[in-house]
Formats: sequence, C-alpha cells, structure tokens
Amino acid sequence: MKEALREAMKAERLGEVPVGAVVVHEGRIIARGYNKRESMNDPTAHAEIIAIKKASRRLKNWRLSGTTLYVTLEPCLMCMGAILQARIPRLVFASFDPKAGACGSLYDLSQDRRLNHRIEVCSGICDDEAGRLLREFFVKVRTTKEGEASCPQGGAFWQTS
Repeated sequence: MKEALREAMKAERLGEVPVGAVVVHEGRIIARGYNKRESMNDPTAHAEIIAIKKASRRLKNWRLSGTTLYVTLEPCLMCMGAILQARIPRLVFASFDPKAGACGSLYDLSQDRRLNHRIEVCSGICDDEAGRLLREFFVKVRTTKEGEASCPQGGAFWQTS
C-alpha cells in the first residue's frame, strides 16, 4: 500500500485527485498507476484502470488471475467493473468512498452473486495516510487565492470540518 500511496502523491503533485494503485503478481509490483483524468482529459483515467492496462500488457493477458490490486481509495463502479473483467482475485484498498464506492460503500460488486466472479477484499490498510492525503488535497482545491470555495474535481465527500 505504501507504493500505491507514492503513486497517489504523484497525482497530487500534478493537481489530480490523489489516488494511486499498484498491481502485484508473484510478490512483485508489475504495474503502477495514478489518477490522470485532468491531465489526460479522460474520464476513464483512474489509477486502477491505468494500472490494470499496464499489468495486462506486462503479462500479455487480459486475465490478471494471481494478482492483487492495491489502491488508496475504494474503487468506483467503473473500476470495479474493470477489476471483475480482468479477473483480479484480490483487492486491497485504504479508504472507503461513501459517495462513489462500489466495494462496500454504495454498492458491493465484489460479492454480488449475480456476477460470475467474486473478489477477496481487504480494506482500511493505511486508511489514515490515504484519507489525510485526500482531505488535504480537497482543502487546497476548495480554497482559491480569493478565498472562494472551489472544487473543480468534485471531492465533496472528504469533509474537512
């Protein structure tokens, strides 16, 4: 998870929502990703999607069985769909996302019996660090030079008060 947090910090330095992800296979990191929605003008450029694409290229297989995805924030519906489609068997995430989370907060696609695959999930790993990074980012985003409230990337779910 520490490596995923390092990826999240890269996103934050670029003004992106600080979410990072890594894919581990046979004990080694094979792919990394961080949010790039703003810099790529791409709504699908989430950390998880970027890491999953890199891992698939690295393994030369769209099936990522035998891997673990570590991500600093609970995946959204789109990312959970990609995780399921990639057949990633294990997901570890830091912080829950009460506004968009699809692994326990709003939805739980990881255990949905209507789907063909289930995902082993572990949450709360480095939650304090990941949550602090997100809260601090959104405080900065909301506070402009004139002191006006501003949040172009959303993020109303990390209340700072």
